[in-house]
Amino acid sequence: MQPLVTQRLWRDLELGLQVDLSGVPDQPPAAGADYQGAFAAMVALEAGAIANPDEGRQVGHYWLRAPELAPEGYGALITATREQCQKLARELIKAREFDAVLVLGIGGSALGPQFLSDALAEPDAPMRLHFLDNTDPDGIARILGPLDLETTLVLCISKSGGTAETRNCLVEVEAAYARAEVEIAPRAIAISQEGSRLWEHAAEWRARIPMWDWVGGRTSVTSAVGLLPLALQGIDVEALLDGAAAMDRATRTATLEGNPAAMLAYAWEQQTGGRARRAMVVLPYRDRLVLLSRYLQQLVMESIGKERDLRGQVVNQGLTVYGNKGSTDQHAYVQQLRDGPDDFFVTLLAVLDDGYHGAEDVEPGVDAGDYLQGLMLGTGQALRERGRAVIRVTLHEVDARRLGALIALYERAVGFYASRMGINAYHQPGVEAGKRAASAIIALKHRLLEALDSEPAPLAALLTRAGLPDEDLDVASALLQRLAVNERGVRWAPATVPAEDRYSRR
Repeated sequence: MQPLVTQRLWRDLELGLQVDLSGVPDQPPAAGADYQGAFAAMVALEAGAIANPDEGRQVGHYWLRAPELAPEGYGALITATREQCQKLARELIKAREFDAVLVLGIGGSALGPQFLSDALAEPDAPMRLHFLDNTDPDGIARILGPLDLETTLVLCISKSGGTAETRNCLVEVEAAYARAEVEIAPRAIAISQEGSRLWEHAAEWRARIPMWDWVGGRTSVTSAVGLLPLALQGIDVEALLDGAAAMDRATRTATLEGNPAAMLAYAWEQQTGGRARRAMVVLPYRDRLVLLSRYLQQLVMESIGKERDLRGQVVNQGLTVYGNKGSTDQHAYVQQLRDGPDDFFVTLLAVLDDGYHGAEDVEPGVDAGDYLQGLMLGTGQALRERGRAVIRVTLHEVDARRLGALIALYERAVGFYASRMGINAYHQPGVEAGKRAASAIIALKHRLLEALDSEPAPLAALLTRAGLPDEDLDVASALLQRLAVNERGVRWAPATVPAEDRYSRR
């Protein structure tokens, strides 16, 4: 069945997904001439062009669901890895050795699997996923505490193998298994780039599954990063891939009318003025989709938030994304959306199938699902009455195929938007800068500790003793206070101002 298309509506009844721009004030043009450059860039990307000039590499997440389009040799790797994930999941489920999976990852290595697991996993899933996605000692302890490590499978995901947060979690997990006298190697799987630090570390583990430098973290959910944890929960990963592939095909249409991802990108461009003028508020009206806004935050903001364009000019491009779920957030910030500053546009995510068909009537002929839809439609109308822009994306049901299509829709929209803005959607120099800054902070901490002695000294004097500039005082104060509170070799005697706080070796 062909999609039904107008200038403001795209719907594919077979795929079960609709994009409705009728709530966006400006109407997109029928012809997509202005988007021909973006369409051409997508064609080149899928053909294997160097899409990330900073790193001299290709970007191939679309090949993950269409291996036949990948450059020679890549298709076989993709297919073999997909089969490895599914075979391993079948074996582990059949063996019934594990009832829990501890997933170690950060950013895209956690957000994609988290979102899809929360949306699709059922209570009777063969294994339950638990995520360590932060270098927070308390958070790690809270997750590890209730787990039976004998029956917990560890899945460590890190392309480089050197990401600090994931490495730190792995150190804590390995120590926990050692304390419990449980052997971790037969209970651990690595997903990493061949030859990485993690790949070598996991040489004796139960399995190692490859990932590649041409798949970025935020677009990795249709790689082993998403396929293995989802398959371990009995989720139909072939349906996920099929839905993503179907949306990829739909968004290869080289006209604005009829290409849902390009339509979305055009609406974003209209609303932001191409210069981050408005934020995008994402409100999915289904509890299963509560993590969608978090997933889209990384996909959109890490891809589009760039200081410079491809010509090296400063543009400070971006598209802020926030949201939680409807109707919960109607009681949180819809008041401001309707009556406050016009600095946003809204995406309402609706689902036609209630999922559970035994709901009680809360009024004659009205159940909870009727109210949920009423609140969604009513919110859209209330916002439109005030001239606010409202995009509505509708899934016919929440299942693996529809969510695969939804993910692909937003991946393609981000690609089109980035092309229109003349930016590189596939690198993240700001993230790398943050990592370098964190390393510098750790080095500063060591210098402060070396400067401590048994006699209390004011912080300003410690900075001088450590050879550090005055502008490091605020950071030094935060570092030493935390060490003192955690009784890690530092004593702290507070004064009226941080510069006069006195510190000594404990």
